Amino acid sequence: MGRKKHQANKTEVVPQDVAAIRRKIRGFLDSIDTSGNKIGSCKWGVYAFYDYDGEPIYVGQTRESLRQRIGRHLTNQRTDAVAMNVLDPFEVAEIEVWTFWRFQDRKSRDLEAQSVLNSAEYTVFEYVLARSSFRAVLNEKDVAPADKLELAQSIRGRIIPDNLFEQRKHPDVRIARRATTIAALARVISERDVSKGLRRTLMTQARRLERLAAQRYHDISGGVPVAEPGEEV
Repeated sequence: MGRKKHQANKTEVVPQDVAAIRRKIRGFLDSIDTSGNKIGSCKWGVYAFYDYDGEPIYVGQTRESLRQRIGRHLTNQRTDAVAMNVLDPFEVAEIEVWTFWRFQDRKSRDLEAQSVLNSAEYTVFEYVLARSSFRAVLNEKDVAPADKLELAQSIRGRIIPDNLFEQRKHPDVRIARRATTIAALARVISERDVSKGLRRTLMTQARRLERLAAQRYHDISGGVPVAEPGEEV
């Protein structure tokens, strides 16, 4: 009895909107692909995250399952990208995944499977860069060039419930979040010996913030052109 009570007290209580988003994430990962399996159960896969404007913001791969890897990114179970303030889970509105079921029974160190996964990640990386208006994502580490391959059909879905989407998409909310993320990332950079890639991420985030702020100003000023640096409005 005492043990059960102790376990009950340890149950995590999260805000309703967070719980709703987590349900949407689980629902997406429980989607059935053409193999007849739940996509989240696929051990070998590549994924891309998109923001509320449909801009690609992050690309990754996994050998442990899409459910575990994506879950760690988006449900505050720490990953390097989140811990270093490279990726703000709040910014992720959509996920796209590519599954590789033929390697499902391979060990995580299987060289053939890893080679294919590396090629797939690079192919997806080039794919999303071509669709990014910034020609950049927030990955702090370069995706190593590899032979491109023809990708199977992806599965893409929104992970934000309809009743929360417009609220979270509001530019003022996103500007505040993005500015906070930039400040935290800049502090990390100032306190550590970091890679060039992390500085590139900071620059990309700054460009994203500048555009969002400029678009917001344009919207509320009745279409008045936004001044270029050094010019007056």
